[in-house]
Amino acid sequence: MNATSATLPLIDVTALGNGGDPREVAAQINRACREQGFFYVVGHGIDPALVQRLETLSREFFAREEADKLRWRMELGGRAWRGYFPLGGELTSSRPDWKEGLYLGTELDDSAPQVQARTPVHGANLFPDVPQLRETILDYMAAVTALGHRLMAGIALSLGLDAQYFAQRYTAEPLILFRLFNYPSQPVPEGLDVQWGVGEHTDYGVLTLLHQDRIGGLQVRTPQGWIDAPPVPGAFVCNIGDMLERMTGGLYRSTPHRVVRNSSGTDRLSFPLFFDPNYHARVQPIEGLPVVEQQDDSARRWDQANVHAFNGQYGDYLLAKVSKVFPQLRDNLRD
Repeated sequence: MNATSATLPLIDVTALGNGGDPREVAAQINRACREQGFFYVVGHGIDPALVQRLETLSREFFAREEADKLRWRMELGGRAWRGYFPLGGELTSSRPDWKEGLYLGTELDDSAPQVQARTPVHGANLFPDVPQLRETILDYMAAVTALGHRLMAGIALSLGLDAQYFAQRYTAEPLILFRLFNYPSQPVPEGLDVQWGVGEHTDYGVLTLLHQDRIGGLQVRTPQGWIDAPPVPGAFVCNIGDMLERMTGGLYRSTPHRVVRNSSGTDRLSFPLFFDPNYHARVQPIEGLPVVEQQDDSARRWDQANVHAFNGQYGDYLLAKVSKVFPQLRDNLRD
């Protein structure tokens, strides 16, 4: 797919949050966010047995017949924007992606203030009836969310800010959205306009933490061109989103990426967790950072949007994107 052989940096984040000296880690994060917007994370402390258990149980769910999986379809998730979608059910740039998935997020019951207020993308998950899957998903989300907090402290330090800068303003109660994605190794039916596993896009929030299985397929667009981001055993892939680009005035850029169609002969799994600002947060540029000459690159972005022109709460930005990815859910998210 015309990708070069360049590699993404690998950063050991052990020193973040354990009383060690985080300065070298922060310097590495700074370089990675300026140059690629993507990096691998090791030294994160997440139990590999937990990750393996989630892979095993996810494969059990995705191996079921589609009619069975549709018992947890997204239309049943309502305003919470949770549940299963089938192959070709998600769009990027108005074209279907060749994957299926289960959308999840912070588990909230009907008594939660956000649910009482009918806040979109907040609510209960639709957990398939695979034994231990519910508990494993919740344990995994908790572990990776904790890592997200550590990394945001490292990103703050990388910008010369207090470690709690983002937590105090945006992420003390982050909006956590989590996905189980399955990329089947099977031909696309004739007549279906599919080119990619996932088409070129950027992520919406501040930080994405991705586990991908051994098969790979992720590609990243760097200044040198598209490069492969193959799986590294025990590592997470981390990338920054649109809101961090907005906060830093373009010093750190949200980097376009895509996933090639899977032709390995084995279904591919990936688990992105999106660590986003609080739904009601109004994202503002950080004062005192080096000034970057602003360029309106909306003409070449996947959604033709200028993130630096956005003004509103983060939830507004998110919902505008949701309506492009899942047009059929617009009615569920309206008041």
